[in-house]
Amino acid sequence: MSASVLFDAPGPKARIRNRIYAVVGSLVIVALLVVSVLRLSDKGHLAPEMWDIFNYAGIRQNIADALLATLKAFALAAVGSLVLGVLLAVARLSDHKAISWPATAFIEVFRSLPLLITIYAVWVAFLTDYSMWALAIGLSIYNGCVQAEVLRAGVNSVPRGQREAAYALGMTKTQVMTTVLLPQAVRAMLPTIISQLVVTLKDTSFGFVILYPELLYSARLIASNTLVNGSYPYVSVIVVFGLIYIALCLALSALATWIEKRGRRSKTGVLVSDTDAQAVALGAEAGQAGGAAGTAGGGDGPGITKN
Repeated sequence: MSASVLFDAPGPKARIRNRIYAVVGSLVIVALLVVSVLRLSDKGHLAPEMWDIFNYAGIRQNIADALLATLKAFALAAVGSLVLGVLLAVARLSDHKAISWPATAFIEVFRSLPLLITIYAVWVAFLTDYSMWALAIGLSIYNGCVQAEVLRAGVNSVPRGQREAAYALGMTKTQVMTTVLLPQAVRAMLPTIISQLVVTLKDTSFGFVILYPELLYSARLIASNTLVNGSYPYVSVIVVFGLIYIALCLALSALATWIEKRGRRSKTGVLVSDTDAQAVALGAEAGQAGGAAGTAGGGDGPGITKN
């Protein structure tokens, strides 16, 4: 019987009990779904007329415009958050306290503030007439702080020997960060980075608060202004727009998978030149050889003489 680090493997009775719980839980969920569908059907929310509204040219055009507006805001926020995340991560990892402390304070402050407050503050204080830029900047600030912490964790996960080997080759701090540490950090943290981009995409729905005509704003507008058989089509609108959000997130995840597969062609996750790769490899081998020589000489490194 195998055991996990966190818990013991279940025995025969426990497996039977778990299967019973799984069956009962599944039946309860199915029953709740059936009851919900029946209640919605009784109230007329599943009537064909409620779904026929999406055949209207005006509503289709409204959805297309809202989708385009959402993608615009997301594209700006994605680029802005990644650029800001790299800058903040590098600044927080700096050895100069005059740089690292302000970056740390900025990250902690805006990670602690609710995203909606940041977006609303940017809109009211600076960009009242430009809701798209207010949404994009608010998303960039918050998600940039999160991406900075993700990248910082990725940089700290790189083995210290690679950094020391790069310094031994005479590389500057900037070269070590840009050619050795950041590429490996991005590759290691790519799933988390993409997950945060998916969150950024979903957070564009906060744009309805500042009257930006994105998907959620359009859904609310359609559902509250279209009367069908004396009722408003909230259920059909929620289902359709929810499927749109799901499709967008799945497409972004598929793109991330494709990028990750292409990144596996090099050890750092990006295409690097053979010269740089050989230089770092030689530096690492030199460091290992020096350590071995020091051990063989009684613990002293090469070129060091005891007094």
